[in-house]
Amino acid sequence: MKVRALLRLTVLGLAVLVSGTGPAYADLNINGSGASFPYQTYSLWFMLFNRDHKGVNVDYVAKGSGNGIKDFLAHKVDFAASDAAMKDKEIAQIKEGVQLLPMTAGQVVVVYNIPGVKQLKLSREVYSKIFLGEITNWNDPLIAAANPGLELPDLEVTAITRADSSGTTFVFTNHLCAISPAFAANVGSGKRVQWPEDLNMKKSPINAGVGATLNRTPGSIGYLDYGFAKIANLDMAILENRAGKYVMPSLASGQAALANVELPENMIAWLPDPEGDTSYPITTYTWMMFYKKYDDPAKAEVLRKMIEFGINEGQKIAPKVGYIPLPEKVVERARAVIANIE
Repeated sequence: MKVRALLRLTVLGLAVLVSGTGPAYADLNINGSGASFPYQTYSLWFMLFNRDHKGVNVDYVAKGSGNGIKDFLAHKVDFAASDAAMKDKEIAQIKEGVQLLPMTAGQVVVVYNIPGVKQLKLSREVYSKIFLGEITNWNDPLIAAANPGLELPDLEVTAITRADSSGTTFVFTNHLCAISPAFAANVGSGKRVQWPEDLNMKKSPINAGVGATLNRTPGSIGYLDYGFAKIANLDMAILENRAGKYVMPSLASGQAALANVELPENMIAWLPDPEGDTSYPITTYTWMMFYKKYDDPAKAEVLRKMIEFGINEGQKIAPKVGYIPLPEKVVERARAVIANIE
């Protein structure tokens, strides 16, 4: 309830960013589902979009990227969202065709609950070994080495992972595979993975579940999106990046990570371990998926307007809730293919 209340206050505070009213529609319902990673910004977009388009109700259920893709494949929704973009074999199953668009970008943060400990630095070696179950106590010498002067407790490490099929898990494990050959060999990447048997672990669904479990579990560590962690006021670790620098998640460190990434024709690009002294190491685009053909022309029209809102006004809103605006060249690419949805 705390996060929902803060989100509603944020909506009221940001409403002035969007003005004017759109055309009226006759009770048009648009349903979407999928990633919980971008939920904070998507929920704001849709509340404001509904406000300015009378008769339209865009409803989005954050149930995890994997479940969103399942709903989309089964034609249970009008659009879906995922941090792990659809695979070619999944796209091939949609006879109407698929238009996939990056809509925002964000950072996966490592959050922790260690009583009395703030400003915790975690090296690449440390956080990969924690999720391999090889570092099991917070007073481990490898953790202490990066945190001189910090009093670390004799407290068991408990990893909080996602219980559902999750794009956040995909992004996090994709990064761990990039920085740790042992993680790549023994766990691998995916929306669901088989975590090591030695890992002391609790599982929770969606980002909100991870945050709630973390809050009630002293000694815990987990991963979720920066936007949620920021609103929920969770402690976030300072992570070592590819250049050997310790970096906090922020708008600037996320933009630095995205700066040199070129999107290919299919508009899918991964950043498993971005270069740059100031780049945050776990940064990602997140996508929406639309059918290219809809039976209802009014629904297709509203979806095009919804995308236009997201890539224009929505980019102004995103940083306010912890997300990274799309680079202008990505916005231009997205704008050019909106007409494919009809």
